[in-house]
Amino acid sequence: MKSKEPGYYEVKGKQLACPICGHNRFLARETLMNTPGMTIMGIEWANKSAQNYICDNCGFILWFMNK
Repeated sequence: MKSKEPGYYEVKGKQLACPICGHNRFLARETLMNTPGMTIMGIEWANKSAQNYICDNCGFILWFMNK
């Protein structure tokens, strides 16, 4: 999931707000959590991923592991 426009997001029923500036609009993206072992074996795609929300005001990044 990658957003091109900032939006409002919820995690576990709570609206996100930036802990730095208090802004509540974010860009969203998914990031692979690469590990050295998987990289050496050439199977980075098998790593777990995390959901990122980037504050549209100050750029602070919130990370959430997908469960």
